[in-house]
Amino acid sequence: MTRKILVVEDERAIREMIALFLSQQHYDVIEAGDFQSAVNKLKENPKLILLDWMLPGRSGVQFIQHIKKQENYSAIPIIMLTAKSAEEDCITCLNAGADDYISKPFSPKILLARIEAVWRRIYEQQSQLIQIDELCLDENAQRVFFQKQEISLSSTEFKLLHFFMTHPEKAYSREQLLNRIWGDDLEVEDRTVDSYIRRLRHNLEPFQCDRYIQTVRGTGYRFSNHFRDES
Repeated sequence: MTRKILVVEDERAIREMIALFLSQQHYDVIEAGDFQSAVNKLKENPKLILLDWMLPGRSGVQFIQHIKKQENYSAIPIIMLTAKSAEEDCITCLNAGADDYISKPFSPKILLARIEAVWRRIYEQQSQLIQIDELCLDENAQRVFFQKQEISLSSTEFKLLHFFMTHPEKAYSREQLLNRIWGDDLEVEDRTVDSYIRRLRHNLEPFQCDRYIQTVRGTGYRFSNHFRDES
């Protein structure tokens, strides 16, 4: 799994210090300095978020509340970093959905220990496998297999297949797929969905798994292992 962390901190010196330290620990770090930038960076699929409480635009707690409503991002673990250290502040963060809470100033070694503890709990101790027939998707490793043969997919193709396999037998319009996979990205359009469906089918075809992704005339697409021609 890509060890990608989103650091959301409005003070540039602190943000860059954290980013440098985590990079030295072999994490892939992306940065944001305000609420909206953090929302935009979610498209880069971070696996963990370090989040400052006080941000330009809206607060870190409001950011947590925002992503907990987004199906694609609601499961991302969050560690809150803040100068607020009162007991009620900690409770507010945890009740909002944060996984941990670190008061400033903090030791980089303590930060690393907290990150690795959350990482182990969320990603290493839970095997998240989705299997339909002999097609298997590993959520944690972001890998797809058919009869133990790995199928190479891009990040977006993986997200699309993941959505289909976790929502089988239901037809989705292109607009619904755009909203679920690409969110509020204004640069994508209906034909983007068709293009990625073609790519995904092409990569699944050597394993005869392209037939799972079915065209539903007048609606869009569905994922099904009941094979019938309704397109």
